[in-house]
Amino acid sequence: MPAPLRDFLITKSPNPVDLLNAATRLFGGSIATSPLDGLRKGDHELRGVAARDFAVGYFASPLDVRVSSAGGRSSYFVNIGVSGAIAASCGGLNTLLDTATAGVVNPGDTQELRPARLTPSRFLGLRIDAALVDQEFTALTGRPPVSTVRFGFALDLARPKGRAVLLLIRSLLEQLDSGDPLFQRPELQRSQLRCIVTALLLAQPHSHTGELRDGPQPGHPRSLRAALAFIEANLTEHIALGDIAKAADCAPRTISSAFRDRLGLSPMSYVRNLRLDRIRQDILNTTDNVGTIAYRWGISHLGRFAGDYHSRFNELPSDTAVRR
Repeated sequence: MPAPLRDFLITKSPNPVDLLNAATRLFGGSIATSPLDGLRKGDHELRGVAARDFAVGYFASPLDVRVSSAGGRSSYFVNIGVSGAIAASCGGLNTLLDTATAGVVNPGDTQELRPARLTPSRFLGLRIDAALVDQEFTALTGRPPVSTVRFGFALDLARPKGRAVLLLIRSLLEQLDSGDPLFQRPELQRSQLRCIVTALLLAQPHSHTGELRDGPQPGHPRSLRAALAFIEANLTEHIALGDIAKAADCAPRTISSAFRDRLGLSPMSYVRNLRLDRIRQDILNTTDNVGTIAYRWGISHLGRFAGDYHSRFNELPSDTAVRR
C-alpha cells in the first residue's frame, strides 16, 4: 500500500510528544496515549482526516505506546500495517500487525503497540463510531444488538473476507487522496464507511456472529409495522405505551411481546433510543442549544435525558456538542 493521506499532514517532528498530542486531536479525544518505555526521539509523523463518524490516521514512528479509551467516546479501531511490523497486544491477546494482519480494538479496550524493529513502522489507524456499527448490525439482522458487538482481535487480511475489508479501506483512502471535492462530501464518506462496517461485521468473528449467520429476520407483522410508523410520525410528541398499542390495534402486552421478539427491546426503549439517535444527529449537524434540541424531540426531563444519552453513547450531550 503506498503512503496514504499525503495532503493531510498533521505533524512531522523529532519530538514524540507532538505525535501523541496530534493523535489525541485527530481522534477527537476518544483515546489517551502514553509512551511505554519513555519518550524515544526519532522521526514521528502523523497524517490524518477526521469526519463525523470516523477518523483515519497514517502513523510513522518508532515509539512504543499504550492507547486507551478516553473522553467517554465509544469507538472501534482498526489498525493496519503499511510497512514494517508492530507487536500489538489487547486484552491478553497478541498479534503482529503487518500487511497481512490487522488488529480490531473494541470500545473501552486498551492496546499496546511496539514497533518490531528500530526503524519506524508505518500503519493506519481507523476510528469507527460505535453507533454506526450498531446501525449496520441492525440493517443486517432487523434488530439492534442487545449488547456491544465485540470483535476478535486479529483480522487476517490474506483471506478473502479480510481482503474485502482491506480493499474497502483502501478505496476510502484513495477517495480522500483524489482531491476531488465530490469525495469530500460527508454523504459519500459515510456511504463508504458503512460498506467498511458491513464488511467487517460479515468478515470478522464477533460476539453476535451467530445472529448474522441466521440471516435477516422475516418481515415484521402488520401490527409491528403500524406501531413503528406511529412512533416515527409522532416522535416529537409525548408517546405512551397505550398510544402505541392503539395505533397497532392490539393490547399493550401483545405489542410489547412483538417488540421484544422482533427488535429485542421494549416499545418505550425503542422510542427512547430513536429519540436519542435523532438528538445526537441534530447536535452534530446544527448549532442549536442541546436543551432546545432535546425538547424538540419530546424530552421533558433534561436530567434523566443526560443519563440516558450517556448510557447509549458513552458520553454526555455536551461532549458531543464540543465536536460540531
